[in-house]
Amino acid sequence: MRLEIPEGLRWTERYPAGRTWLAGLPDRLAECVERWELRVGPPFAYAFASLAVPAELPDGTPAVLKLQYPDDDSVHEATALAHWAGRGAIRLLAHDAERRALLVERCVPGTPLHGLPQDAALDVAIGLLPRLGVPAGPPFTSLAEEAAGWAERMPAKWERLNRPFERRLLDAALGLLAGLVPSQGEQVLVNQDLHAGNVLAAGREPWLAIDPKPLVGEREFAAVPLVRGPELGNTPGAVRHRLDRLSAGLGLDRERVRGWAVVHTLAWSMGDDAVFPQQVETVRWLLDLA
Repeated sequence: MRLEIPEGLRWTERYPAGRTWLAGLPDRLAECVERWELRVGPPFAYAFASLAVPAELPDGTPAVLKLQYPDDDSVHEATALAHWAGRGAIRLLAHDAERRALLVERCVPGTPLHGLPQDAALDVAIGLLPRLGVPAGPPFTSLAEEAAGWAERMPAKWERLNRPFERRLLDAALGLLAGLVPSQGEQVLVNQDLHAGNVLAAGREPWLAIDPKPLVGEREFAAVPLVRGPELGNTPGAVRHRLDRLSAGLGLDRERVRGWAVVHTLAWSMGDDAVFPQQVETVRWLLDLA
């Protein structure tokens, strides 16, 4: 099966594991098409962490076939979708754990949430997040465990990347972690990648979440991707507005939301071999909002 790799997935070519994954994609795609009797189209261009292609089931039902890059963040994506069972999120139609393949509901028309004005988008988020914050436990990774990994990796990455930003940002994040982790509230299913590009307009419900990277942690963490993400405005004022609106509208502790946002943004601002300057700048803005 001939397969054009989207530009968004070309970063995988820099790593041996990524090149191995890319080389195996055509066979895995063909195997899934045969197993589930699918008709598929060209990959979605926006793909970054998975190959995603539009598909049709034998009865004509529209779907999406996802072949995941084998990272740890998305290993329980199918489990999270099954746990939500279509309530506020796309439905899981089938799952092949060995191939890291998911067949999921397709959102039609699929317009992303950031197509709305900021306040209208935040209204949607305030209605959606409580529905996704359902009780959960194993096999999901806990926020406490994930945070321990951030605390261990951030200083090492900062040194390896030649100290790419001021030490005070790292110290602030580590200090916040020390207070946030042991004092969490009720533990629910949270999605550390629920930004405004991962909520799409649909027919079964007006808006549905896609592509979860699930953890179990307190509700304050669930608002973090929307606060820090640039999709609804990339200025200090826009970040402040999202922090204030989401905290008030969801009945959350604003300072805990801000603290988790500092930590998560800084943790995700450093890759194995790259720094993402805009995320570092967002950390500075969040620290100034104290």
